[in-house]
Amino acid sequence: QVQLVESGGGLVQSGGSLRLSCAASGFALKDYAIGWFRQAPGKEREKVSCISSRDGGSAYADSVMGRFTISRDNAYNTLYLQMNSLKSEDTGTYYCAADSLVGSDCSYFSQAPLSLYDWWGQGTQVTVSS
Repeated sequence: QVQLVESGGGLVQSGGSLRLSCAASGFALKDYAIGWFRQAPGKEREKVSCISSRDGGSAYADSVMGRFTISRDNAYNTLYLQMNSLKSEDTGTYYCAADSLVGSDCSYFSQAPLSLYDWWGQGTQVTVSS
């Protein structure tokens, strides 16, 4: 059974840092493209970052480029998102989600619809106070 469980969210001041984790079970992270997404209250869910299977190439939304870093630990089958220099506009519920196609990548992350990602976690709340 595929399962994704996020953790690490919380309340942080503007300029601070958080590291989110996404523990995967039922499949091997390294074989699928997987990413982070977020949704602020009253707004649509948006893409944040993605890491490809195989070569581990990554992609980022312009709004987080240079501040956030996506990584994965294959031994622990866990995905991470290191978030630095947080801003109030980073507030939202953060989700991890994977593309269920084996060998998938993030080459077209910016154009890909959210529906491409089949397996979703329940989310973790991040609140950045100004």
